[in-house]
Amino acid sequence: MPHSHHSHSGQFCRHAFGSLEEVVLEAIKQRFEVYGLTEHVPRYRPEDLYPEERELSLDDLSKQFLSFLNEAHRLKEVYASQITLLVGLETEYITDDDLSHLQKLLKDNERRIDYIVGSVHHVSTIPIDFDRVTYEKALANFSNEEGVYILGNDQMERFLSAYFDAQHQLIQQFQPEIIGHLDLCRLYTPSLDLRQYPIAWGKLIRNIEEATRYGALFEINAAAFKKEGWTSPYPGKDVLIQEKTGRFALSDDSHGPRTVGQYYLDVADYLVHVGITELWYLDCSSEPNHNGRYISPRRIEGDWRLHTFWKHREGERRRIVS
Repeated sequence: MPHSHHSHSGQFCRHAFGSLEEVVLEAIKQRFEVYGLTEHVPRYRPEDLYPEERELSLDDLSKQFLSFLNEAHRLKEVYASQITLLVGLETEYITDDDLSHLQKLLKDNERRIDYIVGSVHHVSTIPIDFDRVTYEKALANFSNEEGVYILGNDQMERFLSAYFDAQHQLIQQFQPEIIGHLDLCRLYTPSLDLRQYPIAWGKLIRNIEEATRYGALFEINAAAFKKEGWTSPYPGKDVLIQEKTGRFALSDDSHGPRTVGQYYLDVADYLVHVGITELWYLDCSSEPNHNGRYISPRRIEGDWRLHTFWKHREGERRRIVS
């Protein structure tokens, strides 16, 4: 403690900023003890490239990811005396081909990838977190038939169900150590009550129970606080992870050195408010886990709120306010 399990850099992610080393140096400056480096895996269809990547080829993306692994492991060794760096990846699930490629990527780099952040960013091949227009396009893909409402056939019900089914496939097949932004599906609808969509809600509970069963950690993702209308991290407090005995880990989901540790004090306030008293983090292990990776979850001993990291940040907040 403190820790983050999810981050990006402009060096290896076109919608982020700064170099990977700058991210690491900022994490050290802020007194992080464990910090996960988790660039996106490559995408494998030209139509899945984002506008800022249009000049890149698919081969470029694959080479970029391998370059990330090389640089991350270099930094892990260089700064080992100052911080524990974990080298992971964040998944993409656009089509089934992405899962096949991910399986090969993991096999080819099995001792170089410490863990997986299991995330879904697309529904029916359409990005849901790029901008509102694209999100609405994804939602419109589930239009009601002839305007008739049928339970389970409602537009939002079907959209949410498709998201949680994709998440379930990822959980089943790869058993990621970290479940990334569990309810990203409501990024543009933060007040959406998932319980009003009983079929989708059932699928969400199924996912939580399955991930909990094999020992995943659910990230408390601080980046939600910068999104319009969000007053909590991902996942929202109505998601019943605690009731299902799920375990939590912190992530800043930084996209460059300027966002390392951003909104962590807001996260701390939120955790106290909702009564989350136990936090976990990933640590290197001498024994392989269920995926054959040498990483395992560890519980933070004692009261996480008493760590000097939080006292230091609280002091910074008081100086800013005054």
